[in-house]
Amino acid sequence: MTSTYRLQISPAFTMDAAASLVDYLARLGVGAVYTSPLLTAAPGSTHGYDVVDPTRASPELGGEEARQRLVSAARAAGLSLVVDIVPNHMSVEVPSANPWWWDVLAHGQESPYATYFDVDWSRGPVLLPVLGSDSLDELEVRDDRLVYCEHEFPLAPGTAGGTPREVHERQHYRLVHWRRGNAELTYRRFFDITTLAGVRVEDPAVFEATHREVLRWVAAGEVAGLRVDHPDGLADPGTYLRRLRAAAPDAWLVVEKILAVDESLPASWPVDGTTGYDALREVCGLFVDPAGEPPADRSLHDVETECRRLVTRTSLLAEMRRIAALANVDPEAIAEIMVAFPVYRSYLPEGLDDWAAAVAGAKHATPHLAADIDVVDNAVRKDPRGELATRVQQTSGMVVAKGVEDTAFYRWTRFAALNEVGGAPDRFGVTPEEFHRRATARAAGWPHTMTTLSTHDTKRSEDVRARLAVLSELPGEWAETVARWSGSHAIDEPSLNDLAWQSLVGAWPVTADRMRDYLDKAAKEAKIRTSWVDHDEEFEASVAAWPERVIADLGAEVEAFVARIAAPGWSNALGQKIVQLAGPGVPDVYQGTDLFDLSLVDPDNRRPVDYAERQRLLSRLEDGWLPDVDDTGAAKLHVVRQVLRLRRDRPDLFTGYRPLAAQGPAAGHAFAFSRAPELVVVATRLPVTLARTGWGDTVLPLPAGAGNWFDLLTGKPVDTGPEPRCAHLGDLLSQYPVALLLRGNR
Repeated sequence: MTSTYRLQISPAFTMDAAASLVDYLARLGVGAVYTSPLLTAAPGSTHGYDVVDPTRASPELGGEEARQRLVSAARAAGLSLVVDIVPNHMSVEVPSANPWWWDVLAHGQESPYATYFDVDWSRGPVLLPVLGSDSLDELEVRDDRLVYCEHEFPLAPGTAGGTPREVHERQHYRLVHWRRGNAELTYRRFFDITTLAGVRVEDPAVFEATHREVLRWVAAGEVAGLRVDHPDGLADPGTYLRRLRAAAPDAWLVVEKILAVDESLPASWPVDGTTGYDALREVCGLFVDPAGEPPADRSLHDVETECRRLVTRTSLLAEMRRIAALANVDPEAIAEIMVAFPVYRSYLPEGLDDWAAAVAGAKHATPHLAADIDVVDNAVRKDPRGELATRVQQTSGMVVAKGVEDTAFYRWTRFAALNEVGGAPDRFGVTPEEFHRRATARAAGWPHTMTTLSTHDTKRSEDVRARLAVLSELPGEWAETVARWSGSHAIDEPSLNDLAWQSLVGAWPVTADRMRDYLDKAAKEAKIRTSWVDHDEEFEASVAAWPERVIADLGAEVEAFVARIAAPGWSNALGQKIVQLAGPGVPDVYQGTDLFDLSLVDPDNRRPVDYAERQRLLSRLEDGWLPDVDDTGAAKLHVVRQVLRLRRDRPDLFTGYRPLAAQGPAAGHAFAFSRAPELVVVATRLPVTLARTGWGDTVLPLPAGAGNWFDLLTGKPVDTGPEPRCAHLGDLLSQYPVALLLRGNR
């Protein structure tokens, strides 16, 4: 696998639409088409992670015939196909769309699918939190179904007589007020989403039923790689992955595992690596100026702790209660262990140190719960594969993700460029030395792991982050600008106000509608003044009015400010991209980011992509055009094309990793490394500060060896002078802020 290009398949962008792009991707140099899930999802699904039938390709995406056309198109172009799979959960939002769930509701524990879903049958009928009130007065019986508004549910055989309320009492499920779900739900779910029910793939029969179709594609040679969604939700990720590897021995397997900064994948997992959030943090951090770190009123740790506790007491309370019942302890003891986890989850018996740290942290924070915490600790250590240990580990990742990514990162907003999945916002940037160390380890230990800069789950696109990184070089000016703008147009919640200005500048030019939708989501995720569950209508209305008012009153000022930081932002964007694409691992390009893309969090990052414009620009590049670095993004397309084509045509060049150090007055602004000795990558760091002095006589010593060097981006030979050969960075980077140097024949 040399590289991937991620496509979000949807009813508006089907598998046939993907097939029509294969020629473009091949010309770009892509190694594999990488798609979102292709199995049958909930009606109208725009993303595919809400699968309802894993036994067939989605008819809404074109069905099996369209899938075969995509496979054929990729094969004809010499591209592989990588597919996203979702083993953790299935959608139950529309019960009739999910035949397995429908059968469970109709027959209860007598259903052949009763063990497919992670239901706590000991607590009686399945709780379905769908009602708008506690009343059952709106229930109706129609034919063989129980109906509430637009919701329909099956009737158990022989239960149709009597009033709707009487019929309801005979079922294997109970319809209750939607607010009861977070505290009383009787089945495992994905995070706090009650419409996504957990699936028991730890059962070999369930694994076989849910994976049969996808594994048929792999066995037929139609799919070369699998991206495994959310492994942390599984009962036993290691066993699952070993089973998957045995069923697909030659497939490229990557897992959506979010690693803490110094965490490693469990050694027993037979996978090729992660989906690349660890690399994302490192690459993006490289372009942040550590000298520009702004002050913080509170520590990130304190905010994360507060937010983790919040979700254990609200949206994930049902999970705390279910686990506590297994150990006969206070649910708060379970919650405090979750709050104290240093990583997303442990994988006992591996990761015992992480478990011990969580237990110690919980006892330190809540000594009055120490006895209950010890009960849990002893039981987990005694039986690390038992139900208690399993459910604690399955759930800790939910607490971390919902508490940190989806709450704390919307509250602690001093520098939003770092508030990313897998990020560490309190570590302000990544030094070249740290990056080199981690890249060297990746090249040696995980050479086939995926690397990425943007995904469907990132909080903002790589190019938004690249522009925001410029603000780290202008901390005083930015603080003064925000204070001035806020003087007349502040949002009445400080963290959201800071996030709003950064998002506006980062995504500019952005429509009022896009900003309104983004801020509405951000405000509800932060859960300070409003939330998805408990609304403050007045506050939400003021936030909704903010973008249009700001753009009307301050648009010219925002435009002028962005004009000043746009060029340094482009420099950072090109630097990020070349470091990711040419560095260790298998690089992924998220749809649309082959040009500059200023997207915010989903669904903004799933907007339609203008591929006609990309194909037009690519044709010009193929004719020898060298684009300027401007807002067309053609320079980024040029970098992507040159690196990906080289990776595909000369994979021998992309082995190993060796840091290179510039010398001279501006040495700290150059970041460089070689892969094979014949390939050198150069990027510019901190371009605002560099512009004050220029490169001067700063040089980059190149790897020793015979042969002349040339830059694949400009097509020009590099004047290195006599031995020891050095490139003068002022000359090398005069046209582009990045360079891709190759020694020998083109």
